[in-house]
Amino acid sequence: MQAPTPARFSSRFRLAALAAAVAFGIAVAGYFALYAEQPAPSVTYLTLSGEKLTSEQLRGKVVMVNFWATSCASCVREMPQMVETYNKYKDKGLEFVAVAMSYDPPNYVINFTETRKLPFKVALDTDGSVAQAFGDVKLTPTTFVIDKNGNLIKRYVGEPEFPALHQLLEKALAA
Repeated sequence: MQAPTPARFSSRFRLAALAAAVAFGIAVAGYFALYAEQPAPSVTYLTLSGEKLTSEQLRGKVVMVNFWATSCASCVREMPQMVETYNKYKDKGLEFVAVAMSYDPPNYVINFTETRKLPFKVALDTDGSVAQAFGDVKLTPTTFVIDKNGNLIKRYVGEPEFPALHQLLEKALAA
């Protein structure tokens, strides 16, 4: 067997690199297609005030759904920026629902909401059905952005990069 010459090695390497790039491109396109125009799940949120709020009632607004827990350090850390984001865009049509995870004791959620004066709707997901409907959310914080037509346009696992989130919200609110 002959040792590969530099020219042979170079062309084989280029061919392998091209194949890897094509595979990566297909994977990326498939990932983004997964979220393109995917409808948000049809759910009913039960807010701390006892209000039942459905996905259908939120149509026509851009909606952020934030799954969080009082025991989640990242959730607690990001909450002031979530409040700022909501206050910045609420008059432009943004709705925000903070969904407390099923394992979060309701009295902890109520205490957190009242002491932090959260200005948006806070919902309890006592049976985990809302988290399940959004793809079985387990990690907190997880935030979804839903467009005016009820389609998922972004999912953040962990704290979002807020300048990029604001750009996305501005685009969605202007549409």
